[in-house]
Amino acid sequence: MTINTVEDFHEALKAGPYAWPGGYPLHFITSDGGVLSFESAKANIQEIEEAIADDFSDGWRVVCMDVNWEDSQLYCDHSGKRIESAYAED
Repeated sequence: MTINTVEDFHEALKAGPYAWPGGYPLHFITSDGGVLSFESAKANIQEIEEAIADDFSDGWRVVCMDVNWEDSQLYCDHSGKRIESAYAED
């Protein structure tokens, strides 16, 4: 899902951390290629909203939401917590 506006970001948050159908784990990608978990996005919603609205490239501008298909080593750049994958779990 491409995120171009603050409203797009809100829709993505409202949809939740798992894709439907399928229940695949989702995460956010920022304009500089960073990765954010749903927890980090919710905890930093104001920074993300401002970055999207003002088109900042400050590490907070979320540009899309994506499924982590098979990366067992994908970590949130803000929290350092591992982001669950769809197919690389034990």
